Amino acid sequence: MSSKPHPPLMKKHSQTDLISRLKSRKILGVGGEDDDGEVHRSKISQMLGNEMKFAVREPIGLRVWILISAVGFTVMALTALVFPNQLYEVVFEEQLSTTCLSIRLYGGALLSLALILWNGLYTAEKIIIQWTLLSEACYFAVQFLVTSITLIELGILSDGAMLLLLSRVLFLVVTMGYYYHLGRKVKKT
Repeated sequence: MSSKPHPPLMKKHSQTDLISRLKSRKILGVGGEDDDGEVHRSKISQMLGNEMKFAVREPIGLRVWILISAVGFTVMALTALVFPNQLYEVVFEEQLSTTCLSIRLYGGALLSLALILWNGLYTAEKIIIQWTLLSEACYFAVQFLVTSITLIELGILSDGAMLLLLSRVLFLVVTMGYYYHLGRKVKKT
């Protein structure tokens, strides 16, 4: 067995050899554009994704709307919990003849939605903001339907009830507008 001496290894400086670097990056699949047109600088950023991709381009006034909603839900919840009879009288313009337990349960549900809205106000994640807006929109739609059916059954058409119904439709439209705008794909320029 003859052992041939190996030639001395030549150290290649890939940082200075541009062609070698380009070939290596091509083999690794980095440096070129992906399907979304983004250029990744490393395989790790390609696998994990670019954090700017997840940044939310918020519509104008979204945070203000969520703040107004959170304050409104909190005030209504506390009013329903503390003064259930007065809240019923404002909407239906008649005395509450049954127990005020149902109004207080309504206040508890509103307080739960208010907590969701307060959380949505301070988050930066798009999906949480979308679910917050969707929860709010579902509440407005259900409240509109339930109040309308109740008013029809009772045969009452008070000014307070009509104002409540119109405000719920308005709030539903604004909330769904923000939800739709937040869910749109942003066109790259």
